[in-house]
Amino acid sequence: MSEHRQIPEPGETIYLPRSSWAPAFFALGAIGLVCGIYASGFIFAPFIYAIIGAILALAAFRSIVRGAIRDYYRLPRKQHLRGAALPVETISAPPKP
Repeated sequence: MSEHRQIPEPGETIYLPRSSWAPAFFALGAIGLVCGIYASGFIFAPFIYAIIGAILALAAFRSIVRGAIRDYYRLPRKQHLRGAALPVETISAPPKP
């Protein structure tokens, strides 16, 4: 039968960043910039795609940076650290036949 052991929970906590649409809009802006190079003669002039893509990419990049700064300052400055003490298991070689 297995023994019941009390293993303390680790004291470190993990803080996940908030979800955001900014990376998707950044990718869309990058696609607009690439379309500005290769989409000549398709509905609009190519520089229109490039301008819209650049504006969208810059706005999304600004949002990504501001979100990262906001998430960094949201974290607690000090954290009570307590490591989890794992039990020591003894490993023995199988018996020789």
